[in-house]
Amino acid sequence: MEDFSEFVGLSRPTVSKYFNDPSSVRKKTRDTIEEALKKSGFKPNMFAVNLNRRRSNIIGIVVPSTLDPFFMALTRRIEIIASEAGFLALLLSSDGRADIEDEAVKTFRSMNVAGAIVAPVFRRGGSSSLDQLAKNIPIVYVDTPPDMGAAYVGTDNHQSFGLIVDYLCRSGEPPCYFGMPEVNTNAIERRNAYLDAMTARNLAPEILALSDAATWDFERFAFEEATRLFENVARLPTRTIVCANDRLAFGVIAAAWQKGLKVGHGPGCDIRIAGHDDHPLSQYACPPLTTVKQNYNDIGRLAIGLLFKLLGEKVEDSEIQNGRDQILLKSELMLRASA
Repeated sequence: MEDFSEFVGLSRPTVSKYFNDPSSVRKKTRDTIEEALKKSGFKPNMFAVNLNRRRSNIIGIVVPSTLDPFFMALTRRIEIIASEAGFLALLLSSDGRADIEDEAVKTFRSMNVAGAIVAPVFRRGGSSSLDQLAKNIPIVYVDTPPDMGAAYVGTDNHQSFGLIVDYLCRSGEPPCYFGMPEVNTNAIERRNAYLDAMTARNLAPEILALSDAATWDFERFAFEEATRLFENVARLPTRTIVCANDRLAFGVIAAAWQKGLKVGHGPGCDIRIAGHDDHPLSQYACPPLTTVKQNYNDIGRLAIGLLFKLLGEKVEDSEIQNGRDQILLKSELMLRASA
């Protein structure tokens, strides 16, 4: 920056003022700096610049997996809106592990991020590292909240399970429940949502007994567990299965195919399988998966909007301006061939 200031013939504070906010300097000065930038090819180290700011323009994002199309679609929406507002979104993966999530938090602290959007992993007793970060910067949680008081954008699981359970009961046998590993609070909340949906219809809930593995490899987990269950299909409480998420349903469908069971709704079908989320690959499963749709575009839009609100930025979205710091979105039933 010192070398560039000398090159352009202006003081270091003036040049620094331009990089912080180009509109804050006179047009003649701005034109001089921008012409010098073209000639010199100089680019400031934005990370270094942000370290010197009281509040940076970096927003941190942590998700459990950068291989999951759901999280990638969600974060892409956040990145686009952040960029349009002059913020840089930095994405890190926790790989579903608490220790890696802690390292991501340390990275954010060292980079002086302005705020963060986090899809947290499950820990009994909460996360001290995230709690500590929240004392210094605003955090908005997505996918699953760490507690009921946190700023959060996600799906109303009770509404969505009410939808899918109601449809499955009206169109055939009531569903039994294929749960997810307890890697985040969705595992508990969605199980409770299923229980409430069945109880509301005066039906006995049936939760399938699965192993207690704590893994984010949902497809493999479901495939192995369903393969074991399908060794004796007659012992299943019902031939309709609703899964806690679509990735589990993919594994259950694969296990059914391997066992020669025909998945679908109607004559000649052996079993019905439904999911939750409307994962980007759900419509391409074989057969296409009946599920309830989480709108990842809306979740991303509202999460970054809520973070801007907490940062004191101007937010045009009336849903955020007039709403609470916890936003639960309604889901939509997606009827396809699997159920």
